[in-house]
Amino acid sequence: MQNSSETSYDLIVVGAGAAGMMAAITAARRGKKVLLLEKLSKIGSKLKATGGGRCNLTNTLSNEAFMSRFGREGKFMTQALEALDHKALIAFFGEIGVESHAPDGYRVFPVSHSALSIIAALEEEMTRLGVTLICSARVEGVEHNGTHVTGVSTAQQSYTAPDIIIATGGLGYPQLGAEGDGFTIASSIGHKVTELYPAMMPLRTRETWVASCRADTIPKVEIRIDLPKAKNIRATGDLIFTQNGIRGPVVLDVAREITPLIEKYGTVPLLINMTKGLNEEQIRAHIKDAIHKNPEQSVLTHMMTLLPESVSRELCTLADADPETGFNRLPGIVRDRLVKLLAWTPLSVIGHDGFKMAMITRGGVSLKEIRPESMESKILSGLYFCGEVMNLDGPCGGYNLQWSFASGYLAGHLFKKEHP
Repeated sequence: MQNSSETSYDLIVVGAGAAGMMAAITAARRGKKVLLLEKLSKIGSKLKATGGGRCNLTNTLSNEAFMSRFGREGKFMTQALEALDHKALIAFFGEIGVESHAPDGYRVFPVSHSALSIIAALEEEMTRLGVTLICSARVEGVEHNGTHVTGVSTAQQSYTAPDIIIATGGLGYPQLGAEGDGFTIASSIGHKVTELYPAMMPLRTRETWVASCRADTIPKVEIRIDLPKAKNIRATGDLIFTQNGIRGPVVLDVAREITPLIEKYGTVPLLINMTKGLNEEQIRAHIKDAIHKNPEQSVLTHMMTLLPESVSRELCTLADADPETGFNRLPGIVRDRLVKLLAWTPLSVIGHDGFKMAMITRGGVSLKEIRPESMESKILSGLYFCGEVMNLDGPCGGYNLQWSFASGYLAGHLFKKEHP
């Protein structure tokens, strides 16, 4: 597939990630002569890293539920998901030799639990279809005549085509080549690129006690943002404490909402429920029952029926409660303080490590300038976008990969709107 001397094609796809490879395959299956340009030396670098290398392809939610997890912009995906929903994506990979399954009934993985099997199958299908792949080819600009694209230029060569798909991804994982090339290209053509923030990443907290709890993963934790205009933002999942903050699936999910708020406010207060959703009243009842059964046991022992020892000790310190004394021997004000901390533990997010630790980007090419029925630009005919370069990002759990594949599939059909 490499080093073709041809310079004229029906379609040029820029970026050989999930969206770009799907777009190239879709167009080639429709008889198009396709050139796929990748600036790195290998294809699918970021795809290889997804899901810790296990490659969470998609999930089993209905299209409506799936779109709702992307927020108010989610409806933009309607036509793309109608064209390639999770069932169709699973069938597609089955056709090219990759069987998948959903061990938990929700997240879908290749049976191999290896992203390498996905990349190998996509590459083999592109080879079968005659897609021309050129790696180590950075696209420096899109050429056009003012109304329609005509080609692209790299440092080594110029290529012509009446259709171009930008599938360059975002700014997350710069060590895997993410530099925002697509944003630069889109802006140079006249597209608006929204503000860009790192998303799906660990967060740093002001509180230092978290460092003492690194050994434990807390399941089914709910995180809420304690700001007046963000009261309804919440996420649930496993929480892991770090040397200087928090990470884990629940943090990855809510980080996309928090990073813009850090820039605005400097500090973002959180409330964290680590007791599987128990409220103050239920916690009091739980403790009362435990005391009734074992009246001589310590505060720490009772708390460890709800939380790991490390977290229990830190919450005792925060409440000024002696962990070794009996719960009934605590002053009422201390007991109340401890119950409140068990129900909602406050944390203050003060920072993050930027795009170097971000799996995805929040923000991108404005959806208002892209046709949802085709992924074609409203500004320049023959120009299409797909994947993370667009202003759509979702939580972890197969959302972003499904969107990449579905948008690439729709873009690869090269549906054109008749312009007046």
